[in-house]
Amino acid sequence: MNFKIRELKKCEIKLLDTFLYEAIFIPEGVPEPSKDIINHSDLQIYISDFGKKDDICYVAEVEGKVVGAVWTRIINDYGHIDDETPSLSISILKEYRNLGIGTELMKQIILALKEKGYKQVSLSVQKVNNAVRMYKKVGFGIIHENEKDYIMVCKL
Repeated sequence: MNFKIRELKKCEIKLLDTFLYEAIFIPEGVPEPSKDIINHSDLQIYISDFGKKDDICYVAEVEGKVVGAVWTRIINDYGHIDDETPSLSISILKEYRNLGIGTELMKQIILALKEKGYKQVSLSVQKVNNAVRMYKKVGFGIIHENEKDYIMVCKL
């Protein structure tokens, strides 16, 4: 699969609506929520007014179509560590998953965060999500867990 990784353009910020929805982990056998779920304040913190000082986003593009996104921002979300640690979100359109795109997006944003002087990046993931393996592969470790979720950190 040929794809390229690049920064999100300002004119593409609205694409984060799609990728926020696609980032919602839906366990097997559970019906998909309606798309308007992303309007809930617990989810809007990931994308509302995106483009501020600490916001970073890279996308994966296949034949001119954006098929994945990874973004970070400092927010008080499920994976919040402290006010200096960005929280990471990643999402790949279903038909482009398991092709290595997510791994490359992760590598790119980790490199960008290092270059900007961040010391670590965090995320929250459900334990049953297969993405846990990929997060470990790119350097994330589990620092906290509850019944259903892990909070993971990658030291930069």
